[in-house]
Amino acid sequence: MTTSGSDHGHKQEHWGSKFGVILAVAGSAVGLGNFLRFPGVAVNNGGGAFMIPYILSFLLLGVPICWCEWTMGRLGGRFGQNNGPGVMYALWRRGPAKGIGALTLFIPVVVYMYYVVIEAWCLMYAIEFFSGGFADRFAEATEGLTEEKEVVGAVVGAAGEFFSSTTGDTHNGGMLEGNLLYAILACFIVNFIIIYRGVTKGIESFCKVAMPLLILSACVILVRVLTLKGISSGLGFMWNPNWSALRNPQVWLEASGQIFFTLSVGFGLILCYSSYLRQDDDVVLTSLSASSTNEFCEVILGGMIVVPTAFLFLGAENATGGTFSLGFFTLPSIMHFMPAGNLFGGLWFGLLFLAAVTSSLSMLQPAIAFLENGFGLKRTGSVVLLGAITAVGAAPIVYYSRGLTALDHTDFWCNLGMILAATAQVILFGWIIGAERGVREANRGSDFPMPKFMPFVLRYITPTFLIIVLVAWGYTKLPGYIEGMSPATRGTNAVMNVYTPVIAEHFADENLEGEALTKRVRKLVGREGRKEPLPEWLAVHKDAAEEARKAESSDAKVARLVFIGLIVLYLLLLALADIACRNNIGKRIAEAEARGVRLE
Repeated sequence: MTTSGSDHGHKQEHWGSKFGVILAVAGSAVGLGNFLRFPGVAVNNGGGAFMIPYILSFLLLGVPICWCEWTMGRLGGRFGQNNGPGVMYALWRRGPAKGIGALTLFIPVVVYMYYVVIEAWCLMYAIEFFSGGFADRFAEATEGLTEEKEVVGAVVGAAGEFFSSTTGDTHNGGMLEGNLLYAILACFIVNFIIIYRGVTKGIESFCKVAMPLLILSACVILVRVLTLKGISSGLGFMWNPNWSALRNPQVWLEASGQIFFTLSVGFGLILCYSSYLRQDDDVVLTSLSASSTNEFCEVILGGMIVVPTAFLFLGAENATGGTFSLGFFTLPSIMHFMPAGNLFGGLWFGLLFLAAVTSSLSMLQPAIAFLENGFGLKRTGSVVLLGAITAVGAAPIVYYSRGLTALDHTDFWCNLGMILAATAQVILFGWIIGAERGVREANRGSDFPMPKFMPFVLRYITPTFLIIVLVAWGYTKLPGYIEGMSPATRGTNAVMNVYTPVIAEHFADENLEGEALTKRVRKLVGREGRKEPLPEWLAVHKDAAEEARKAESSDAKVARLVFIGLIVLYLLLLALADIACRNNIGKRIAEAEARGVRLE
């Protein structure tokens, strides 16, 4: 595949330097997943052994998809397109291309709507550390305690209380009761001021400062961690390989999932960013450089800070967990026991805030480019319109804060959409465009060419790998989230959760467990709603059970509302993509072809 022609006739913005684009793309990928999600996934899935499926996934999944997206994005830029729908339609003039393009537009916009909320959490935590607020909280929580376990428990508990009060996860509307709303507003303003300045003066200039500062801050913290007495035991806990874990298919799924999400493939971000490259700018080495920067931040910085220090100060029981538990419960607790903890805590959450901003900026640019390319809006109009849309979209995330249900379900459907989008793009690259032609286009201007076996990988191995990940991800995750949208099912489960421990305790002499306990619960609770009353000893818990039923049923309705809202938004974007491709985008592509830009 080759392209020819020039870009005259339209003002086309380009990156100022190769270093700038590497930092911008690395910044889009480096985020909370590197420093918070990866350590938990690795330690819970074999430690050092986890790196085997992780590296294989990087080589067979991450790098090939990145090369595909970089190549397609650069080529789309030759047709004057800097947005997913435009790039896809320039490469394949069929209806499905608009659907794929709309998906690459939908994902970053929706992710931004909840990511900016988490970004605000990081800002709040940084302020709380630098101001000494956490030191006061922990001192109050541990007053009068002397035993180590009690002190650790009190500190972790205090961190959990701050998280709940900040995020409002105990009841809907909780985020509106503190200062978090102001932090969210501040994050919105920061993001949209930077994005308003454009690709070169805004995103590139910010990332040239933010990314080195982020990496420097992380390195300072890493040096401090590695000089802690006894840290070798924490590193051993994190990285000692558990080879038996490799026999578990879930470990391989987690490794491929981590690679997939950490590199931001399928997002539509790389398509957008690479479209601002010139026709002979390198994509092979530049892509590898950006991906390697991301991996350095994830494996070296993220993997050697969080879990080892948690094990050292808090013990094994607090050194594992998910993104939120490690990031917002464990990390603040660690800083209490670390010398100069306020400084390093503020520094840590400050770098997380910078990482979040570099990522959230990349989520806004594809939609900005679509509004400009597709509908001819000026920068001011596109920024104001997108600001209004994302603010409206973030409102349910902020209000429906109980159990973070709205955030969790939005995140899940976006993750599923990412895998679908990446699978569709790789199939388009390998089979519609043609893997051989695609590799030839990628090698244009490259500092070194792709390996000769890459067409085979891109045509067969990577798509197969992606389809397996998609099926496995759907099989393991999808049923739970579908069930989570059923008020009746969640309500019944909540009632069962209230009554089960009571029934187990009442019949303790029978040692009821597993299926036997479940049958007894169904037999007793199944009478509810009939003429027969519950036993008196069980009926005293009826109010608590009913309260739990109502709460869970309400959360299910929120989850359903989120799903319906996302479907409506995608259909709206699909309709807009169709309109734009039939008009402005189609005209610009035709003009580019008239100037000699084509696929050969």
